[in-house]
Amino acid sequence: MSPEGSQPLRALAPQRHAEILKRVGANGSVSIAELAGFFDVSRETIRRDLKLLSDKGQLDIVHGGAARFEPSEPAMSQRSQENAQGKAAIGRVAAGLVKDGMVVFLDSGTTTLAVAQAMTDLRDLTICTASLKIALLLCHVSGMRVHMLGGEVDPAEEAASGVDMLEAMARFRVDIAFLGGGALSPDGEVTDFTRAGAEQRGRMIALAAKAYFVLDSSKFAKLTPLRIPNFQRAAGVIVDAKPQADIAEALARKGPSLIVAS
Repeated sequence: MSPEGSQPLRALAPQRHAEILKRVGANGSVSIAELAGFFDVSRETIRRDLKLLSDKGQLDIVHGGAARFEPSEPAMSQRSQENAQGKAAIGRVAAGLVKDGMVVFLDSGTTTLAVAQAMTDLRDLTICTASLKIALLLCHVSGMRVHMLGGEVDPAEEAASGVDMLEAMARFRVDIAFLGGGALSPDGEVTDFTRAGAEQRGRMIALAAKAYFVLDSSKFAKLTPLRIPNFQRAAGVIVDAKPQADIAEALARKGPSLIVAS
């Protein structure tokens, strides 16, 4: 029997479609695995359901499931107000991985900004970043050499992006990189909102001796459209709270370590 108040197992297609749209509307996203288990049908059946609904313009298909149409990540000014305490905890753990004399890449974003804020007591560092906020913060810290990676500035992200930024990244020998991301998906993979963001982060994983994603718990079990190349080569994912057990287990199978900031 299904849980009280839920759709019956093996519901007919119209019933499944109505429930899928209800869940996407309420939660913003839904995973194929979750739906297949709820309806007691195969994942292929759910994929066909999602494609049909997507073809009707009722949802977007994303990696691992479906989501409401979200054309872009919220602006940095909006994100900076969210979970500041959790991001600060992540920042402290990340900064603890940095040693004097390192070359450090800091991605754009509010959680990587928290990493930069936690690094101000370190010395003799070379910082590479496309973030205007991070560059402005660290260029005033004694012992920091800051390289601003060029490119067109995205006003919402307050950072450079594009082909010029990709070319600038490749000039540096990076000891450690801290990367943002759009979501930690239900199948234990960090995904992204845009192709440009996914490509930049994938390139940095390949370039850096070690790369860590820094994600606060608001991004757990969400779905964004793009996979990040080389994700499985990342050293770890630093978070402010433990994700659900199935997400943590899926992440462990993919390779990167899970580091929970205390």
